[in-house]
Amino acid sequence: MAGALPVPALRFFVETCTLRIVDQTRLPGELVELELTTLPAMVEAIQSLRVRGAPAIGVAGAAGLAVLAARAAAQSPETFAEDVAAAAAMLRSARPTAVNLAWAVDRVVAAGMIDGAPAVRAAAMVAMAAEILEEDVAMCDRIGAHGATLLRSGMTVLTHCNAGALATAGIGTALAPIYTLHARGEAISVFADETRPLLQGARLTAWELERAGV
Repeated sequence: MAGALPVPALRFFVETCTLRIVDQTRLPGELVELELTTLPAMVEAIQSLRVRGAPAIGVAGAAGLAVLAARAAAQSPETFAEDVAAAAAMLRSARPTAVNLAWAVDRVVAAGMIDGAPAVRAAAMVAMAAEILEEDVAMCDRIGAHGATLLRSGMTVLTHCNAGALATAGIGTALAPIYTLHARGEAISVFADETRPLLQGARLTAWELERAGV
């Protein structure tokens, strides 16, 4: 029987330009959602693995920069360009090995390189961040649909580390086919292999699968 949908690793509310993430350092003991409103908090969340997984980090960086751009446009329009450039540089350097982070931040920066007042430029950056999130969700769904054709009911799958919903903005990458089949009512079992030293298999993969009813 299908369970609940996976918990989203992060949420970006365009109307209020608000970014919230699940604090993955608190899992599996408690589910805590953090609202990131400042550059130091965003950098710390990435560096401390409160948000983790290359796709999720990229989306968080994009949405975080959009939040900061909107705030700069409202509070200090005269230094908008300088503030955005500084924030983008800090976010990129928060996790240099996460290719998605620099890629997503650069896309948001490019979206704001238009003629217009800071508020107009910030709005374009917010729209791009939302587009990046939507692209990741759609990509996860496509991975799920294609990967599900390789599996069948009654199978047991071995996973390593965490490549599920907690690592993306959608239903995951490697776990996406499992969630897709599970949502159809197919019987799929999973062995969640371990990862050291942060124990993503036991802490994160097992936790999100259990919540989803897998």
